[in-house]
Amino acid sequence: MNIKQSKFVYKQLQDNEQYMKQELGARVSFDLDFREVVILERNIQLYYVNGLVDDMTIVELLKMLVRTNDNESESDELDDIIKNRFINSQVDQENVLSEISDQLLNGLVVIFIDGVRHAYIVDVRHYPGRQPEEPDTERVIRGSRDGFTENVIESTGLIRRRIKDKNLRNEMYHVGKRSKTDVCISYLQDVANEDYIEIIKEKIQAIDIDAIVMADKALEELFVDQKWNPFPLVRYTERPDVAAHHILSGYIVVIVDTSPSVIILPTTFFDHLEHAEEYRQTPTVGTVTRWIRIAAVIASIYLLPTWLLFVMEPDLLPDALSFIGPKETGNIPVPLQIILADVGVEFLRMAAVHTPTPLATALGLIAAVLIGDIAIDVGLFSPEVILYVAISTVGSYVTPSYELSVANKLLKTFLLMITILFGVHGFMIGFMITIIYLVSLKTIHTPYFWPLLPFDFKALIHFVLRIPLRDDFKRPKIVQPKDIVRQRSK
Repeated sequence: MNIKQSKFVYKQLQDNEQYMKQELGARVSFDLDFREVVILERNIQLYYVNGLVDDMTIVELLKMLVRTNDNESESDELDDIIKNRFINSQVDQENVLSEISDQLLNGLVVIFIDGVRHAYIVDVRHYPGRQPEEPDTERVIRGSRDGFTENVIESTGLIRRRIKDKNLRNEMYHVGKRSKTDVCISYLQDVANEDYIEIIKEKIQAIDIDAIVMADKALEELFVDQKWNPFPLVRYTERPDVAAHHILSGYIVVIVDTSPSVIILPTTFFDHLEHAEEYRQTPTVGTVTRWIRIAAVIASIYLLPTWLLFVMEPDLLPDALSFIGPKETGNIPVPLQIILADVGVEFLRMAAVHTPTPLATALGLIAAVLIGDIAIDVGLFSPEVILYVAISTVGSYVTPSYELSVANKLLKTFLLMITILFGVHGFMIGFMITIIYLVSLKTIHTPYFWPLLPFDFKALIHFVLRIPLRDDFKRPKIVQPKDIVRQRSK
């Protein structure tokens, strides 16, 4: 018999065993464990991946099966007896061998019974991982300290804890012919736009690839038409409260197993400028905080090119600002100083990522003393260049979205280069090109530069001001929710 030609569970146990050997490497792969026991004079086989289940749970499962020999005697009814003996929360029957293989590799226990043409799938998964903790990139002074983990089940549980709504849907898909990575789509059925939901489902189901071991980032590249665009067309978050807020607002959240960050869709440029801290303070403080953050982001992009333009064209400066610009020419031209300093900052950022925590302080001292002061003393950089490069760098770190901060750095570099080459005309042309480019972007049929273009005054006010919750009656129009009213009365 050709084992590979069959799609269904065999009646003979040895045929199922042969299939598991050929297809999954049973008794070859050390982590795919196998155990055979005799229950009421019939053989039963258990298969499981030992790294994805709890050993004590397997022991209890075997004890339950073995005790059947002491309490039962009807071997003809063994199938029903075992079915009723399971005390696990989730037990399913399956007769398709390919589905059984997928479930086994997902961490479930497979049980074959000799003479029975189906298998039992018992969910006793216990994935290795860490406990929920506050993400480093989205810290708040006040608020919850939990965060998503690499376990998709725990991540959906953190959202369910915050949204106890009967209309919350968590739909699971498997992506990758080899990795079979779990991908969950979370949304409110009576709020989220059905067209957006169907688009995301179709894009995920259309993915045909071996694996997405890079998890959410690989998924983004496969179902979002990113190409060479540096700006993020999806928003990431590791905070369950942020994800829950967006789900309640009509957005769709995509959770990928093995990744602690989730994807929020659809998204705009201005969504990347909001932070949870603004909603953990009073509306006034939150508004001021947002203004400062927006100013820092603008400075990270335009401060260096604008200062360089004034250095190159000092006639553009009013008399009150005549102090701007280096008083001494220095040994190296100012444009080259800016480029070298900016590249040096990137060196330090990359070094900090790969530097062990105990050495991070030493790296900071080297950057501040050796590279900063000594470079100025030897005439490599002027003090003003260091100042403005430092302000621009701090502004990029203030940007809530890391992906947007990286894209803004590329935008700043583009403006610097075109200003160096063409002066004031280059600066203006570069500015217009970037705005036109951002306006042309879309994510899931959503204008990327909304609410500025297309202009929406009320939505823009909601972005500029942190509106008090009592006055926040409607969900954002950009997601086209079924129910746009958030609260009915004050």
